Order: sequence, then structure tokens, then C-alpha cells
Amino acid sequence: MQPTIGITGVTGHVGGLVARQLAQDDRSLRLIVRDAARVPELAAAGSPARADISVGVTEYGDEHAGRRALEGVDVLFMVSASESPNRVAEHVQFIQSAIDAGVSHFVYTSFTGAGPHARFTLARDHGETEDVLRASGRDHTFLRDNFYLDLLPQWADETGVIRGPAGDGRIAAVARADVADVAVAVLRDAAAHRGQVYALTGGETLTFADVARRASVATGRTLTFHDETVDEAYASRAHFGAPAFMVDAWVSTYTGIRDGELEAISDDVRRVTGHAPRTLEDVLAGR
Repeated sequence: MQPTIGITGVTGHVGGLVARQLAQDDRSLRLIVRDAARVPELAAAGSPARADISVGVTEYGDEHAGRRALEGVDVLFMVSASESPNRVAEHVQFIQSAIDAGVSHFVYTSFTGAGPHARFTLARDHGETEDVLRASGRDHTFLRDNFYLDLLPQWADETGVIRGPAGDGRIAAVARADVADVAVAVLRDAAAHRGQVYALTGGETLTFADVARRASVATGRTLTFHDETVDEAYASRAHFGAPAFMVDAWVSTYTGIRDGELEAISDDVRRVTGHAPRTLEDVLAGR
């Protein structure tokens, strides 16, 4: 009997891609959402979904709803919660609810260099969550994503300028579709990936000057990169009125790249999926 797979984040990009691929398999899926009215349509073009699909409704921090939503799930694809000061606490509660419901294997979307010493501040949250999962006694697989390749051009402001203190630092950004492909391969045979930590990157490194130049050619929108100082970066983001932890995260995105924390290239996308990582041009063309 095949395990029931729970999928969170199905209204988002990566979770949605994972759900749509697995819906074409003859298996049991549980879609975990915060709002039942937002469950996505998973039928492929001209082909109905083959999976037995049910829905669970919960917030990550809701102990009782979480347990009800996850009852009967064997393997859980856990997309990290939205950034907030309480994100780790929400993860801890959701993990406990999943354990209480009988989940035996967690596949967690973590981040490159997750741990207490990461320059990118939000990677520290991922490190804490990994520690909780390791201590849980349940099987786990960590997908340590680099920043998403698709989104880098979107970091440009309304004038087409990407601003941040990244210098000539390089980033091995990964396509969201590649992360989803890895997740699908893992979820289809979770036992074969027990205890694995996959570093999910693209097949090349890029500076932000490279991103601006290549995205300009691919999209026809002129982008440039302005290398700010750290003080300039904080000042240029002050008008958003965001909480301090979020501004720290925005700025440390660039300083982590500047300091080389995100430049290592891994072959894990190819090893797990059998295909090469997508390029910036691939993702901008929708491939």
C-alpha cells in the first residue's frame, strides 16, 4: 500500500507544482491549506487527476486543526511558513501536530547554509527547524534551496534597478521548477531519501550584474545593478516601514551573497531528477 502524501504550500508556486505533478500519479494525496476555498485545480490539460485527493485545513500554529488536517498522512512535504518573528514557533507546533497525527517522514524546504551562523538571517530559522526535525525521531529529508532564480530579476525596483550590498558576489540560484522536480522525486520514494540533505542550486553562478544584463536581453526590460553600502541599503528600505527583522533579512540577502555563502554549486538537482538545472533564460521563458 502506497503512503499518503501531505502537501503544504499548494496555493504557492513550489507546492502547487509538486501537487500538480503528483496528482497525475495513482496515489493518495492530502492538500494542506489555510482556506478550503483556495484549493487549486490539479487536473492537467486534457487529463483529469488520477490521485485520490483530500483536503486538510489548518494554520501552522493551530495544534488541534493541524492534527485533524494531517490525520492519515504518512509523508509530509512541509514548505516553510511565511517570514515572521514567530516562524520557528509555528514550525515547531506544526511538526508536533504532524507527529501526533502519525506522520512518519518529513520533507522540509530549508535553505542553503541553514544554521545559527548564516549571514542571511532567515537561514537561521531553517537551521532551528532542521534541529527540531532531527530531534523528533521521525524520518526526514531536507531540501536546502538557494535563492530562487526566477525571482532575482523581480528584485529590481520600478526604475529597473536591483539595489543591494552584494558587490561582485556570486549566487548559484535555483529555479523553483527544479526544486519542485526534486521534491516530487523524493516524495515518490521517500524511503530512498531518508536522512538526506540536498543542496539545490543552479548549474552556474551569477553576479547581480550578470542577472541584470541577461534578464534585460531575455525580457526586453532594461535592468541594472547598483552596489549599495550596507548603510545605504538600510536607508533605501526605510520607507517601506517593515519590521526590523524583515529589513535585516532583505539586507543580509545581499551581504550573504557578497560574502560567498551562496556561490557553491551542487549537482543534487541533476542527481535526483536526472536533468540539468534550468538557466535564467529557461525560467524567464517559462520552461
